[in-house]
Amino acid sequence: MNRGKRPKIKITITDRRGKMGCHRGHHVGEVFDYDEDRGKICPMAMHCAFPYIDILRYGGSLPGQPEGCAEFCCSDADVILVFKAEMEKNSCDCIRFVREIWVLIKKYLK
Repeated sequence: MNRGKRPKIKITITDRRGKMGCHRGHHVGEVFDYDEDRGKICPMAMHCAFPYIDILRYGGSLPGQPEGCAEFCCSDADVILVFKAEMEKNSCDCIRFVREIWVLIKKYLK
């Protein structure tokens, strides 16, 4: 089944706020492609990342965050790595398309 082209998401580790190093070995400065590197990212971090990535991919935005970006941290209280998820610039056309479709659906449902 072809689901269409999804926007590319880049995930960067931007900070560590906890006292301990990451148990999975992650460090500040690491960059991941959400679709290609999912298996390389700690499952606890992926669990936290998924809702934010879903919001970005399907045209949403987060209060207080720049458009196309979401900042979040892992749930390990000893480590607290801070991640930044960003839509790649060439992916914005997909989001624009999704927003236009959503407007049409809303009009149709009224």
